Parts: sequence; C-alpha cells; structure tokens
Amino acid sequence: MAEYRIVGVNISGTPVQTTLVASNRFDIKKKASNLAHNKKFRITKIQKKVGYLYKVQKGNEKPVTGEQKAYSRDEVHNALTRMGYTVLRLERNLLDFKLPVPTKDIVILIRICADLLKEKFPFNEILQLIQHDIENKTLRQAIRDINQDLKSGKEGFEVFSKHEDVLGKFTTYMLSVASTSGSMHEIYESTAKFLERQEDFKKNIRSALLMPALSILACFGAIAFFLMYIFPKLTVMLTKYHIKVPPMTKATMAMSSFLQDHFLVLFLLIGLPIGGLIYYFTTPQGRYHFDRILISIPVIGTLMHKTSIEIFCRVFYSLYSGSGENINVIRIASEACRNTYMESKIKNIAIPMMLKEGLGFVESLERTGVFTQNALTRLRSGEESGTLRRTAMQIADYYEKDTTHKMGQMVDLINFSVSVIVMVMIIGLTLVSSELGFITPDSSSYFRR
Repeated sequence: MAEYRIVGVNISGTPVQTTLVASNRFDIKKKASNLAHNKKFRITKIQKKVGYLYKVQKGNEKPVTGEQKAYSRDEVHNALTRMGYTVLRLERNLLDFKLPVPTKDIVILIRICADLLKEKFPFNEILQLIQHDIENKTLRQAIRDINQDLKSGKEGFEVFSKHEDVLGKFTTYMLSVASTSGSMHEIYESTAKFLERQEDFKKNIRSALLMPALSILACFGAIAFFLMYIFPKLTVMLTKYHIKVPPMTKATMAMSSFLQDHFLVLFLLIGLPIGGLIYYFTTPQGRYHFDRILISIPVIGTLMHKTSIEIFCRVFYSLYSGSGENINVIRIASEACRNTYMESKIKNIAIPMMLKEGLGFVESLERTGVFTQNALTRLRSGEESGTLRRTAMQIADYYEKDTTHKMGQMVDLINFSVSVIVMVMIIGLTLVSSELGFITPDSSSYFRR
C-alpha cells in the first residue's frame, strides 16, 4: 500500500499534517475526507510518497547513484545537499511499480525470522541481514521500510499495515501483533507454520487436480477433432457411394452431424451457464455459497473442511495469549481459515452468542455447525481443564497429519479415476476406428451407377 501525506489547515488557521496509507487515489481521498471531517480541518494537498532516482557527488569522489522515496523532489534534493553532496541528476522514477511477490518468498522470509529469533538474534539485525539477500525488489524494499519505521519508533500495526499488499492481510496482522508481544518467536513460528501449510495445501491441490484436468481436456479435444473434422469427411464419402455402415460408425456419424448442426446452440447452452456460475462464485455471496457446498463434498470437501479447522486452531493458538482480546482472536482466526462460509458462521453466530448471551467458547462454536465433533470434543476438554490454547495446537497438529496422509490417498484416487476415464475414451476411439476398416463398398451398386 502507498503512503500519502495529508496537508491542511484547521479552523484556527494552524497547519495540519499527517500520513495515511491506502491502496489507490480513490481510497486515500475517502480516508482523507473522513479524517478531515472528524478532526475539523480543510485539506490543501495530498502527496504520495514515490521514488526518486539520483546521481550525486561529494568533492572529487566517484559519483554515487541511488533511489530515495519522498513526498516531493525538493525533499530529496535538500536532504542530499545537507549531507554535503552535489546533485548531478534527480528525477522521478517512472518505473516505480511493485512486482508481485511469490508466496514462497514470504514463507522463506518468515521462516528465517522465526529461526533467527529462536537463536536470540535482535530483530533489527535480522531485518538487515535478510534485506541484502532478498532478490525480489518489492519485498526487499518492504523489509527496508519496515526496519526504518521500527527504528524511528512507530507502532507495529502502523509499520506493517503499509505493506499489506505485499505480505498479505493475515501475515501483516500477525507480525504487527508479534512486534508488541512478549512471545515474538512463538508468533513468527506459528505464522511460518501457517504459511508453509497453506503453500503445501495449494501445491497438493494443484498436483491433485491440474494434471488430471489437463489429461481429460486433451482427450475431449481429441474426440472433438475426431467428430468435427475427420468424421465429416468420411460421412461425405460414405453417403456419396451409398455405402452401408456398421451401427457404431452410424451412431458416430449421427453424433458428428448433430454437433456440426447445433454447435453454436450447444456452446451457448453449456458455456453461458458455466461462465455465469464462475462469475457468480467470484462475488462475495457466490463465494459464500461455493464454500458452503465445498465442505459438504465427499473426500476433497472433507479434506478442505479439516484444513480450515486446522488453520483456525493454529491461528487461535498463536494469538490467544499474544493479543489478550479473545473475541478479536476468534475473529482473526475465522478470517484466516480460508472459508467464507465458516468465517460468516463464526462471526455471526458464535461471537454474538459469546457477547450477548454469555455462552462459552466451545458451546458457541458448536452452534455454528461448521466444526467437527472430534474438534468440539477436544476443545471442550481443553476448556474445562484450562488448557484450551494447548488443546487448539494439538487439534491443529492432528488434522495436519490426518489431511497430509489422506491428501496422498486422494491424489492416487483421482489419478486412477482419470486413467480409467482416459482409457475408456481411447478404447471408444479405437473401436470406432477399427470398425471403419471393415467397411466395404457395394460393388454391384457401384457398377450400376
């Protein structure tokens, strides 16, 4: 997220200046207007912090080039001049845009921080070490900015929230909590574990679904080519000479003719509903219903449901003692569980029951209907014995092992099913192709013509 400086004047004519972060110009204007209304001042200028490329020289030394972020060109020029440099060139960096940061780079970053914190390294030294070895320019700049802001005494949430678009919402929140807690290593360790599990899960899903989907798609493409291109040519020849064809070839010819005559209609009847459904699932309401249906699907839905519960318990464990506000912990854990249906049930049923009706934590979760009986039983036992936090981690570890093992079984099952489908398609094509070899023209009819 970009940083902006808001400049204005209050009712008494005193200059006002503050900074805000926002994702775009529209967002910053909205935030600045709300701030100006609440604080009773008039906005005179909104300046975005951008990068400036410079080339400077001190005396007879070799010229130095670099980049500095600032709200204006004059700020950079004045700062370099005060340091004794002669400014040879200073211009706005027009290519100052953020490259996307791969998730694996963030996972490695958090894991390194967790391991070094375990070894009692000072956090500012860790950031200095890391920023020199990070290849991604966007992530390297974010680490540099975080280190500078923490050194200047800024609060953790203010520091990390500026980089939510780089680190992610959940990671940003966890790191801001860690910066003000007494268990920094523990929260970084939990965050690293969460990100590693999330990346492994995505990798397993891709492995389970991508290649089988491509295999089936390739087979359907081959069949479509066979029916739409090869068979029409055969149909013309067979019809021209009134050749009698076997039943399987006749049925294939009829299918080929039907597809050719009604291709556009079939495409609209199939493509439009699928396209509309995909678009609907991208909306908040559609995503809610998709996630609700997803966790009820056998095998893969069960795995994803258990993974969401694992993530909820892991986040709950890492924040339960760090934040101090249990309701906020539950809310953050629900947002991290990667299922909008479960998130909605926890926020709209469990949390109100705890606040308004005074129900216990586990009893409120049970009313949502989105937690397995196994998880509820273990959580209830932990709540009664006063070991709720440790029990949450035990549930997370159990579901991690359970889903990891069953994910391998699911991949094998999907690969076997796809192999069977592909085999059936190939056998069908082979039978039809073989039958064509036995077709012979009626010689008497041919000579009569």
